[in-house]
Amino acid sequence: MIIPDTLFTRLITEALAEDIGDGDHSTLCCIPAGEKGTAVLRIKEDGVLAGMEVAERIFRQMQPDISFRAFKKDGDDMQYGEIAFEVDADIHTILQCERLVLNCMQRMSGIAGLTRQYTEKIKGYHTKVLDTRKTTPNFRLLEKWAVAIGGGVNHRFALYDMIMLKDNHIDYCGGITRAIDKAWRYVQTVKPGLKIEVETRTLEDVREAVAAGRGKVFRIMLDNFSPAQIEQALPLIGPDFETEASGGINLNNLEDYAKTGVDFVSVGALIHQARSVDLSLKAKR
Repeated sequence: MIIPDTLFTRLITEALAEDIGDGDHSTLCCIPAGEKGTAVLRIKEDGVLAGMEVAERIFRQMQPDISFRAFKKDGDDMQYGEIAFEVDADIHTILQCERLVLNCMQRMSGIAGLTRQYTEKIKGYHTKVLDTRKTTPNFRLLEKWAVAIGGGVNHRFALYDMIMLKDNHIDYCGGITRAIDKAWRYVQTVKPGLKIEVETRTLEDVREAVAAGRGKVFRIMLDNFSPAQIEQALPLIGPDFETEASGGINLNNLEDYAKTGVDFVSVGALIHQARSVDLSLKAKR
């Protein structure tokens, strides 16, 4: 995943400011400035590791001359008792970055592990697993990065990098055909090259989207379609559009959707139902 440097820097800056405020008084009161130390990241739960690059970046943003020794990499399987990295830095740096590093890595590792379960479930099928915009405000960058580490595919990042004509857009606009036509004219005049996806709710919607969207729409979403309904819809769509199944997809029914041959399944649960894993950052004496 390509991470915009400005977004990453801003995320770390604002997260550290939120935590430190007018000073880390717990550290300031008892640790002399400039005193050096070493800390180790201990793995306390089996899973998939994510956030190693993030951790190093957080430390280096606070103190560029740290020494960071990685013993594992993002996407590796991890087991209880392993050490992921060691960092040498000012003790003030270690203590001020500790909670942010852990919060990011624990959350990212949980998402990567859950995503790995989904991708492994349909390994060998044509279908790929997509994430969604159902993310934690101001943390989307790292949550979507974790999905990619776990083997999933990132959908649009935000509202600005793809047009997705969902049910509310269509209803407010006055129908699928009208929404597609207006979106296409907008792209030609305002932001050439921006891709258009359209959501459908019925087989009749699918027929209309195909008729109105040929040469304009790149993907048709089949929202809350059962696998049997998707099998009916795919021949109507044909090879000129990508296809995406969305709504109510979970580990129990995922393979049924993959068997239809749909190109993508989007799963909000990859992020909003992931459980953070247990990691700790401890002083090395």
